[in-house]
Amino acid sequence: MFSVYARLHSAAVFIMLSFVLSRSFCQVVTEANRRCYPTCNSIFRTFTTSSPKCDEASDNGSVVTHSQLKAMLASRNIQLFDVRSPEEYQDGRIPQAVNLPLDNLEESLKLSPEHFEQRFEVKAPGKDDDNVVFHCRSGIRSAAALGIAHQLGFSKARHFKGGYSEWVEQGGK
Repeated sequence: MFSVYARLHSAAVFIMLSFVLSRSFCQVVTEANRRCYPTCNSIFRTFTTSSPKCDEASDNGSVVTHSQLKAMLASRNIQLFDVRSPEEYQDGRIPQAVNLPLDNLEESLKLSPEHFEQRFEVKAPGKDDDNVVFHCRSGIRSAAALGIAHQLGFSKARHFKGGYSEWVEQGGK
């Protein structure tokens, strides 16, 4: 009994610290809870869903589907940012995607429009733009990127939850 209590206590402390440090980790923590402590979901759910922003990547229209992404790419009405590492980006990418690694995202989004354009050779996204989309390999980093963007005022930004993996599975090149 003591070891179960100790594990629950340790997990609860971990979750609370993760929540306090960054809301963008919210989805990762929730997934870890489901995998590591499936019998304790109700306890952890209290910590991971206490803020409406916690699930904003999956709610409120923040997720772009594969078909929506294809339509946006076809109409060239998208500012697609790949938040994977430069090495991952070089190994394969979605057309029109600009590499904006997650580690540099906040600093990059804070650049002046002129500096952003010089550095990335594309128009800087505007805080009111509704065509800003982040993607990564499988949706975890893009959800974190979305959290960062929303915190910086890019309230209409979205992410392609399926990421590059889904793009390739669906026949994308």
